[in-house]
Amino acid sequence: MIDFSLYLITDRHQTAGRPLLEVIEAALSGGVRAVQLREKDLSTAELYDLAWELRALTARFDARLLINERIDVALAVEADGVQLGINSLPVTAARRIGPDLIIGYSSHALGEAAAALAKGADFVTFSPVFATPSKAVYGEPQGLTKLAQACQQLRGPVFALGGIKLANLPQVTAAGCHRVALISDILAAPDPAAAAEAFRRGLQ
Repeated sequence: MIDFSLYLITDRHQTAGRPLLEVIEAALSGGVRAVQLREKDLSTAELYDLAWELRALTARFDARLLINERIDVALAVEADGVQLGINSLPVTAARRIGPDLIIGYSSHALGEAAAALAKGADFVTFSPVFATPSKAVYGEPQGLTKLAQACQQLRGPVFALGGIKLANLPQVTAAGCHRVALISDILAAPDPAAAAEAFRRGLQ
């Protein structure tokens, strides 16, 4: 069961120079209950060390920890799950390796999202909803109409991702989506705890 609605994705380059763990701790204190460790430029050893630190931190707040793509690291640090995508290990293979893991899937089209859920993913992110530099490679934004269709048609939890900000959160919820995944509007916020709390209230 996906028992969280606010899904924070890490990027230590977007913390305004502050230590990543310090910012994540603040976000957790503000109500974040799921964190995805996504630091693609780290070596395996560095990622493993950071994952262990995040596992200890998220455990203190009874929050979920998912590791981006690296199911080996997820299992090694006893994370709650893994986030996969089109170029990752297939969902079916990941389920065989980690039968008890939460498996999230990063989708960029309705059909792709439906296929991932049918193959055993526990939830999908649907992106990019709005224009954002980190998702520019995936083309034009999906927009709110496609997000609404995804939430209505898909048989599983859908998290809106891509350009999600407090300012447009009411549009996201009005489209029928009450789960979001994001990076900068919490990590780069002057007060990550207050930003997380504001998102949490906005999703209720």
